[in-house]
Amino acid sequence: MCSQDQSYRVGSGREGVLLVHGLSGSPVEMRFIANGLARQGYKVLCPQLAGHGGRSADLKTSTWQEWYASAETALNELAGECDTVVVGGLSTGAVLALLLAANLPEKVAGLALYSPVLWLNGRSIPWYARLFPIVPTKPLADLFRFPAPSNFGIKDARLRDFIRSAMAGAGCSPVVTPGGAVIERRWAANEALKVLHKITQPVLIMHPRDDDYAGLNNATYLEAKLSGSVDLVVLDDSYHLVTVDRQRGEVLERTGAFIKGVLASLGLQNPGGAPPQQAAA
Repeated sequence: MCSQDQSYRVGSGREGVLLVHGLSGSPVEMRFIANGLARQGYKVLCPQLAGHGGRSADLKTSTWQEWYASAETALNELAGECDTVVVGGLSTGAVLALLLAANLPEKVAGLALYSPVLWLNGRSIPWYARLFPIVPTKPLADLFRFPAPSNFGIKDARLRDFIRSAMAGAGCSPVVTPGGAVIERRWAANEALKVLHKITQPVLIMHPRDDDYAGLNNATYLEAKLSGSVDLVVLDDSYHLVTVDRQRGEVLERTGAFIKGVLASLGLQNPGGAPPQQAAA
């Protein structure tokens, strides 16, 4: 891991987008999407979650409630500056986004969920992850370690090599996720499962068919259980980290179109352009 705060803010305007990274990740995972949305006229904030970006020991002792608090603080900050906020989340960040939408519906106009993880059931997950539904305590969970897969959750080999070289040049080591953080992720997902029926905001889900962390049933379950409108897009040329992998351009394009649709449904003006009904004329 790298020892630095990588929180990221870009863009301006009265419409905001909050992008939440995944477990053991960082805001770097969201930069491509953030920069693209900023060019479209949005103010984008990518917070670094508590316990992330430093030592594995920091992640080991952090809790999902602290991760959620980081996301909630960022949402409140952005909501204080913008008329509307759409929240996007990758992997565990998608779980936190669901909780924000359920708990603070007045501040979340829509959700963009990238490779949401309710259950760890992809091929890159160690076999002992199957035991975690019956692991009762965090100290017991910490007897297990989850090393980063060799492919980093990215299908594009050249991009994987670039990331590996960049990490080595920055003195960063591959992420090993402590079992305690994995059980905290499970507890967060369990909380989200309890409140899916409360989420009525429009939702975009983008999930790879060949997700090596979380099977497609994570996305189809959400599609069936969420109370608002859901647009599920299945990606055929990406692994788990869809915001940086081969189809990141499509992820950006569909996210931008989704946000414009959310604004239009609220009768609000698109960034840097005419009101939605005029822009479509």
